[in-house]
Amino acid sequence: MNLLEVVGGKPIKLWTQGVPVEDEARRQLINTAKMPFIFKHLAVMPDVHLGKGSTIGSVIPTLGAIIPAAVGVDIGCGMIAARTSLFARDLPDNLHRLRSAIEHAVPHGKTFGRHDQGAWDNVPTQADHAWKALAGRFKAITGKYPRLEKTNNRHHLGTLGGGNHFIEVCLDEADRVWFMLHSGSRGVGNAIGNLFIELAQADMRQHIANLPDKDLAYFEEGSRHFADYVEAVEWAQDFARQNRALMMQAVISAARQVLGRPFEADLEAVNCHHNYVQRERHFGHDILVTRKGAVSAQKGQLGIIPGSMGAKSFIVRGLGNEESFCSCSHGAGRTMSRTQAKKQFTVQDQVRATAHVECRKDKDVIDEIPMAYKDIDAVMQAQRELVEVVHTLRQVVCVKG
Repeated sequence: MNLLEVVGGKPIKLWTQGVPVEDEARRQLINTAKMPFIFKHLAVMPDVHLGKGSTIGSVIPTLGAIIPAAVGVDIGCGMIAARTSLFARDLPDNLHRLRSAIEHAVPHGKTFGRHDQGAWDNVPTQADHAWKALAGRFKAITGKYPRLEKTNNRHHLGTLGGGNHFIEVCLDEADRVWFMLHSGSRGVGNAIGNLFIELAQADMRQHIANLPDKDLAYFEEGSRHFADYVEAVEWAQDFARQNRALMMQAVISAARQVLGRPFEADLEAVNCHHNYVQRERHFGHDILVTRKGAVSAQKGQLGIIPGSMGAKSFIVRGLGNEESFCSCSHGAGRTMSRTQAKKQFTVQDQVRATAHVECRKDKDVIDEIPMAYKDIDAVMQAQRELVEVVHTLRQVVCVKG
């Protein structure tokens, strides 16, 4: 762990040894560390890279305030993984049919992103049941903020989205089959995030010029919008968790149809956020902890750290390192922007990098090429004080949004 002292702010503790940290990200961390309500220090994970307002891969502890842009607009984004009773020998030699079945079972990408389109007109009723459990609280939120009614809320429940969201079939060190996926609160979470970022900036209009970055606008506890934001964020986090669970059910069902055999699918299961805020107790104080691209790693707690498309991933167990506010990285972390990756690499580069994975290999996924991400082995080595590896997973099927 490296320590960076900040003039006029709290210290920054970085678990980044052996992993590059871009200068822009370092400057962004310093800006956040200067906010007056930061508690004790910032904790920085090895997948750290530039974000909006605050750096992705950072843990931001605060007393009596929340920065909506630090939580971000993909509220509750995270991972779910489940180990099955299947082994590699139970999978077909050609995995294309399995990938196609998963793509058909889970709405994904820009074209098929809702449950009321195309092949998903007859969506399973599990999504209806899940929405009923969420609808009452959502109505209370939209009663105060009507613009949130006109969002893809119910229609996005059980859908993957695009960008770096994915579904994978993986094999662990014993050749056991796992299903794993990455997604969050979709359109409604994005709308909630953007609405409250705007409200924070409007509330602080007189003070924006004094902030290091306008996206560090915040709500103080007890202020007009603080409690409403906490309510909306908690709802979006619950939506995200339900969203992942529904998609996992669909993936398991699709696999059962393709393989034509029964199997257990919940021998080990993990469902964790990595973009969220919650109240926790650290160093004898009750504080708010914002994990922007970071996972809770309390002692004994299981988490998921995915590598890039075509690289290995990890099921980990937290070591409860208090200096990191009991956190770890949420993945490998990008080394270049999506635009830069598309300029630098070709479809042939993508084909070579993912030769061992049944996945799309076209120009629209070049921005997710493994070389656009940090070395996952270096990332794991840098956070050996934070987590221990329980399982190492290698992808054999990858569905991209």
